[in-house]
Amino acid sequence: MPFRQTPPYGSRAEDSVTQPTEDVMAVEGQSTTLSCNFTADQTPYLFWYKQQGNSNPYMLMRFKFGTGDNATEFRDRFHADLDTETNSVPLTIQRLQLSDSAVYYCALRLGDIMFF
Repeated sequence: MPFRQTPPYGSRAEDSVTQPTEDVMAVEGQSTTLSCNFTADQTPYLFWYKQQGNSNPYMLMRFKFGTGDNATEFRDRFHADLDTETNSVPLTIQRLQLSDSAVYYCALRLGDIMFF
């Protein structure tokens, strides 16, 4: 079951979000964790998005310093915590299903600027 994480994008060296670019292979019914690291000079909002095929990306969850909100249909199997000590927000998907195969984006928002 392939999962793809996106390469880092951003415009300021001190504010960025990074993800590994390789595909993640996982077994249906098992769990997998996708990595996301960030740097930010101010309080960030972090987001996870899922994109399947040619459809638009769909927001899975958003975070701001320990508070998070999952989209309703993802609450049971998708979990992430914003860790400000390691500047990371890994996404864990439990009980993998074939429909979880997609491109997953981690995004950082500072004020009105969004970094993917």
